[in-house]
Amino acid sequence: MYPPLHAPAANPFTNIPGYEGIGGGGYLPPPMPLQPVAPQPGPIPDNWNIPALSEEAAREAFKDYVQSHCCYGSGPADEGVITNTESFNTYRLRLETFTENRSTEMAEKPYEGEIADFYVQPAPTPWEVKTKTPQLFTKDTEEIRVPYTSSVKECNACRGEGSVPCEDCNGNGYKQCRDCNGSGKKEEENCSHCNGTGKDRCSKCNAKGKKKCETCNGKKQVLTYVKVKVEWKNNVDDHLVEQNCSLTDSELKSVSGKELYKITQIMVYPLHGFPNPDIVEASDRLIKEHQSKYAQTSRILQQRQTVELIPVTKVNYKWKNKMYVYYVYGNENKVSADNYPETCCCCVIM
Repeated sequence: MYPPLHAPAANPFTNIPGYEGIGGGGYLPPPMPLQPVAPQPGPIPDNWNIPALSEEAAREAFKDYVQSHCCYGSGPADEGVITNTESFNTYRLRLETFTENRSTEMAEKPYEGEIADFYVQPAPTPWEVKTKTPQLFTKDTEEIRVPYTSSVKECNACRGEGSVPCEDCNGNGYKQCRDCNGSGKKEEENCSHCNGTGKDRCSKCNAKGKKKCETCNGKKQVLTYVKVKVEWKNNVDDHLVEQNCSLTDSELKSVSGKELYKITQIMVYPLHGFPNPDIVEASDRLIKEHQSKYAQTSRILQQRQTVELIPVTKVNYKWKNKMYVYYVYGNENKVSADNYPETCCCCVIM
């Protein structure tokens, strides 16, 4: 028995689980897992230290920094005397929660002979529709036509005609002549552009007064169906342990550190036993926040928890009998040097 030609009434899926509020916006709650997944504690490494930055490495980083600034003189970097260095190594905790969200809406496309399979058999629920998960901890989207939800109906936009009135000429096929403003006359003679008619042939519709309907692409019918939109997101939160140095959070976020700990599981475990209590508290707090924020409307596919130790060295140096400071930070040995003592205005843009 063939399905009816025309689409059923709006939202025929009212009584089908997962489609009650189709098109209402928002994400659909994921089904409960068959077995609750208990997080497993990961191994805690013993070595939390990184070697101190040598004086030679600190000077080379300073020279590279100065060379990258056209207005900086090389005197302090070449001639300055390093008096002492201090370590302000900073822990950074990162929690990543890779989620999948699903939402549904009614959709339509020009009918091109597809099988109208509505009523053939029950449609899968939104979370039963098969997808291919992308690489973990990446952002991606996919839109899928739900099987057994398709039906054919007359195109509402053109009322089944396949064409619509041309908006440029209001369906007349002609527009007012631009040379004579529709009067047909120019300097008391017939307008040569429109031959005295006062009309211009509409180029948008080829003077037909109608254009092909974009909704049905001139097919007169559309295929309506339920569309599932799947979104994969990597939700990331960082926590930096304060170390009383003058570097900003944005500066510290721009560099990498020594990876001390990393674990990937469906659900990760708070870092109890970590030697820094601030990291322990932050780990417990972020895990609870992510569970509360994402588990109700998303399927949590994987979590990743990382602890880095960002090397930060404060360098005190003397130049021309005055004391100055700069910081070397990150694996990249970036430098922050406020109040650099030898600058010029040669690079000021006029």
